[in-house]
Amino acid sequence: MTVRRIIVVLVALVIGVQVVRNAAVLAFAGSKPALAAKVWPSHPASEISAAMTEIALAARNRRPVPSSVFDKMADAATKEPLAPEPFLVRGVQAELAGDGATAQKAFEAAQWRDPRSLAAAYFLADRYFRTGDAERGLREVAALARLAPNGEAVVGPYLAGYAANPANWPALRRLFRANPMLADRTFVTLASNVTTVPALLALADPRETTKNALWLPPLLNTLIGAGKYAEARAIWAKITRARLQPGQYLYDASFSDRTSSPPFNWSLTSSTVGLAERQPGGRLHVVYYGQEDGFLASELLLLPAGPYRLSLQLLGDAARAHSLNWSIWCDKSAEPIASITLDAAAARGWRFEVPANCPAQWLKLSGTSGDISQQADVTIAGLKLEKAGPNG
Repeated sequence: MTVRRIIVVLVALVIGVQVVRNAAVLAFAGSKPALAAKVWPSHPASEISAAMTEIALAARNRRPVPSSVFDKMADAATKEPLAPEPFLVRGVQAELAGDGATAQKAFEAAQWRDPRSLAAAYFLADRYFRTGDAERGLREVAALARLAPNGEAVVGPYLAGYAANPANWPALRRLFRANPMLADRTFVTLASNVTTVPALLALADPRETTKNALWLPPLLNTLIGAGKYAEARAIWAKITRARLQPGQYLYDASFSDRTSSPPFNWSLTSSTVGLAERQPGGRLHVVYYGQEDGFLASELLLLPAGPYRLSLQLLGDAARAHSLNWSIWCDKSAEPIASITLDAAAARGWRFEVPANCPAQWLKLSGTSGDISQQADVTIAGLKLEKAGPNG
């Protein structure tokens, strides 16, 4: 009964779209089928409207559709051969009777009469997929995406489920080449589940993939959330074309890469906390307003366990830099491993140790407010992160 209800309710969505010649029936057939039937009961529009209403009521009340309803539809089809609704109902009737071939022909006839019919596209997609005709099935799904409000967002998750089978990838590639927007929505869905990431990577065209791809941020979030840090950084580097050097512990220490996205490049803040911005000459200009606590710059690192030393030069009003702090956090940790004020790090360097159970770390620059608000305006230059020796 559930399948029956779904099919019948979808058919009922086409109530009111018929074209009628008689003005009285045109006025009442869709909204008041009983009144339209009184005005002209044998008019095909009246018959279609009344039959569709009875189908909807039967579905709502979970009872069989009377055979007289189908007779009424058959009569309407004879009188109004270009109306799609009788063929939709005929297809549903055949589907429920297990006659798939007749159902498909009826749905195709309905679509021929109304190429914009959502119900016809839905039923045909279902029929084509059931019979193994993926090409035509996907074509109908693309039609649904075009015709339905916000169709790409609705169809994207459906296609993502279809992409779980590698045998479907060739057909999906052809579909996505013809429908880039549909590809974007599907890829975002695939990127949001670690089990479907392989399908995303197989289907995304590397020639058209850019650092602005809508699916890249959710993909990185998914992989990082699953602890697949190295894979996430490798994909990030490939797509953003970031140049990772061997033995490089901190990416873009010179603050010169303005195009590669976080989290493996700097995420710089411009907010009520303050401002962090790149400057020419390998510098980071930082303004902390001093009114609230918050982060100004951060980057995700993949440091092997062991000791490290961070050093930098500080330009500007170093006396106020004590309200700014460096900290290192294990990913997903609520507390930092270590922290130091910016002025202390500039004066003597900062040595910290990454524990063995910490495969990824966040390096963060933050501001901490005091009893009296004081703005800090400084510039960081010569930033270095290196392996530390036994004595620092």
